[in-house]
Amino acid sequence: MTKKVLLLLADGFEPLEAAGFTDVFGWAALEGNEPIELVSASFKPVLRSTFGLRVMPQAQVSELDLNDFDALAIPGGFARAGFYDEALSEPFLAVIRHFNARDRGIASVCVASLALGAAGIIAGRRATIYHQVGGKRKDQLEQYGALFVDQAVVEDGRLISSTGPGTSVEVALRLLANLTSPQNAAHIRAKMRVPELDQEWLNQPQV
Repeated sequence: MTKKVLLLLADGFEPLEAAGFTDVFGWAALEGNEPIELVSASFKPVLRSTFGLRVMPQAQVSELDLNDFDALAIPGGFARAGFYDEALSEPFLAVIRHFNARDRGIASVCVASLALGAAGIIAGRRATIYHQVGGKRKDQLEQYGALFVDQAVVEDGRLISSTGPGTSVEVALRLLANLTSPQNAAHIRAKMRVPELDQEWLNQPQV
């Protein structure tokens, strides 16, 4: 049976953070050991990304049955590009709550973990975020009750969060491993020539 992942995009999302998922799951669909499909969706037909790239997702959320999906992936974005206007809106948060209530995998990149916080699903759970000097985003995450961990990628049960666009491929590979198998994810990593990240880099504090 084909596993399905929903890539939920908000206006102002960062292209590289979405591309980690589209590429890893695209490669997995073509070269992987188990059938899997990624579907990109949003709440409008055309989105403007952080750096001005216009994107047409495959579907609008209203056209989909969320029960058909096994996991949710959410790239982050920039405030000045309007990311939080949509990512913290009630329709967006309702999708996150739907997946959490059904114990589905949820993966976020960079500041998308704030949407998880606003949805009320990270209180008491280990999570991370882009942690710039001054700690604004870290403080926001902790205000939602998250247990902040200053590592590049953090997993807590079925929840994955990360620190920035450079982690998107790693997050996607971990989600792929959880949905299929570590062996399949390693196979795709090798096919894509993505190096294994060493523990020193993964554990290096951001600030």
